[in-house]
Amino acid sequence: MMAASPRLFDHSLPQGFHYRENFIMEADERVLLDAIGHVAFSDFEMRGVVARRRVAFFGQSYDRGAAGPLPAFLLPLRARIAQWAGVHAEAFAMALINEYRPGSPIGWHRDAPQYDIVGGISLLSECRMKFRPYRSPSSPAPKSSHRSTTHEIALARRSAYLMTQEVRTAYEHHIPPVAALRYSVTFRTLR
Repeated sequence: MMAASPRLFDHSLPQGFHYRENFIMEADERVLLDAIGHVAFSDFEMRGVVARRRVAFFGQSYDRGAAGPLPAFLLPLRARIAQWAGVHAEAFAMALINEYRPGSPIGWHRDAPQYDIVGGISLLSECRMKFRPYRSPSSPAPKSSHRSTTHEIALARRSAYLMTQEVRTAYEHHIPPVAALRYSVTFRTLR
């Protein structure tokens, strides 16, 4: 018997996606935002294109180089997301803070393959996260063929998500342009 295709914006999300609203309290968010106000952000460039979001990397960066130690203000948040993920806090070897100014998106992508579990926390405002099946650049499918979103979720302010298993390998995701200033803190374990 053939499995049913997922419906557009189905409430079920890809296998391995876990979500919790109110992951942190409002007071915790205020402390994080105050500390983030002192972070030096830089432009993010991928494949020669400068993104509209700004970033600050800590720990093991994409090229496995050192990006500076995780700041002390991120350690309790890392411990909390690690507890939820069922791993030691130190397993989350990389942290990324994204600053999304109004109108900033993040394009369709799958997180770099050297990372395994991805955990994210939304701060200051909500956004939408969309998913679609991943297609390898070496896929024989025509490059011009349109691929549609198969799943979508609103990531509420102070919520958290974990991406593991199938959602990490068989799907890619993106965030459409945000309406208001938003920060996200993303932690990643190494494979």
